[in-house]
Amino acid sequence: MFILSRPDGVPPESFQNQIRQLVIDHVGELSSVAISPDNPLYPLYQYGVGLEVHQYLQAMDGTRGLAVELTLALDAEAPQRLLGFALSLPAQDNDQACTLAFLAVATSHRRQGIARALLADLQSRYACVELNVFASLVPWFETMGMQVVAANGPQVLMSSTGQASEALVGRLDIAPIYRTLEVRQIHAYLLKQHGQAAMIEAEQQRDARLDALGEQAQDCVRQRKTVH
Repeated sequence: MFILSRPDGVPPESFQNQIRQLVIDHVGELSSVAISPDNPLYPLYQYGVGLEVHQYLQAMDGTRGLAVELTLALDAEAPQRLLGFALSLPAQDNDQACTLAFLAVATSHRRQGIARALLADLQSRYACVELNVFASLVPWFETMGMQVVAANGPQVLMSSTGQASEALVGRLDIAPIYRTLEVRQIHAYLLKQHGQAAMIEAEQQRDARLDALGEQAQDCVRQRKTVH
């Protein structure tokens, strides 16, 4: 069993650490580039996406001009144990709209209704919930009442209303994250470990995968539009 909790501000360090670990464990699903575990660049994105989520959590103190909401799924018998989380960004100009930015559930507790409960909680509070997902996940989100709107690069834009809200949603500029000293150090380590040729090939594999996912997203949208 699990319970849902919504912290009012920056969550305690213990929860931040557990959220960070969930991101590290599932970065292939959470990263918009869908980096695969066998790609030498994988550790780079584990750090980068982890830092991105961390910065959103820090923004919950209200000092960065961003609206950020966090819903935690906790073990009912051990509430200090995190089973999953949803990080959403409420629209700044429409109190009925929000974007689901990150949704993750521990592998050990999947297929127990946690992801459904996290999304349903968001849907109960906002008339329009938007998110971007890879085509392979579209059928699951459709079971939750989400509808395909359009292809968005390698992902598919979905909305609970079937239309884009056009609402203003504040987001972090993540480009600086990948220019930090830590990222450069990780890249240098990976370059030394794998060699330049392997790193170039890793980037090509990442880009080819993105192109394939983009085609899948477009196919997914075309199929839905044809059916409906």
